[in-house]
Amino acid sequence: MTQLLVIGLTLLWLIGSSWVSDAQAVADREKLLSDPGIYGTFAVFALDEEWGKQEPSVRIARLAALKGVVEQHREHVAIDLYLLRGLSDQADLLFRIHAVELRDTQEFLLDLSSSQFGKHLKTAGMMHGLTKKPNYAPGFPEQIKADLKTVSEPGEKPYAIVIPIQKSAEWWGLGQEKRAAMMQEHTEATLPYLKTVKRKLYHSSGLDDLDFITYFETSKLEDFHSLVLSLENVKEFQYTRQFGNPTLLGTVQSLDEIIETLAQ
Repeated sequence: MTQLLVIGLTLLWLIGSSWVSDAQAVADREKLLSDPGIYGTFAVFALDEEWGKQEPSVRIARLAALKGVVEQHREHVAIDLYLLRGLSDQADLLFRIHAVELRDTQEFLLDLSSSQFGKHLKTAGMMHGLTKKPNYAPGFPEQIKADLKTVSEPGEKPYAIVIPIQKSAEWWGLGQEKRAAMMQEHTEATLPYLKTVKRKLYHSSGLDDLDFITYFETSKLEDFHSLVLSLENVKEFQYTRQFGNPTLLGTVQSLDEIIETLAQ
């Protein structure tokens, strides 16, 4: 890494630290990630061809704009970043944004797109969902309820996978009891993987052309592979019209790690 790049990244870190200290407040990240009734947006971007042609000093200056926008909006939203480049052919970056009000997410994305860095971003996809309390779990047997409280293994889970899902009209036409029985079978298939695969569900009906967005983190992609195979074998899967398309695979990255990668 050149001396210019090192100096530039150090300056970015110092600038970012001042933005954090100047913010009146930081959004309660844990509540945004765990509470029901929170909007989740998955914004997928590809960098244009001009980005790779920029001089390192120009890239650093424009990455400073990225850092500024992210830190500015962390007062209202929780923002997670993922590097898709090298693992997904659809795009380079994924922003996962959680907010109590969807307009707060909109304001962040508008500021991002109008920034010097955002001018190099091409939107490759946008998905919106809402977190809710489990629909079926309250009626599950007590043993399954207890098993669902299994704590994920400690340690980093560097891989993130996002799979959008759309169900068929036949699924929504089934009675509640039939759907609950199939979702119990679905849940039982996931239990062996709770320790190694973290998951989160977003409801998208009415907010997007999807019904659900499923989000996963893991350090063991082979376990995730086995989980998907298990879910494809349950009865509920036959009512799935869309599974993926796109499936996004990337690595969980901090803002500074993303900046360091894109600055080179």
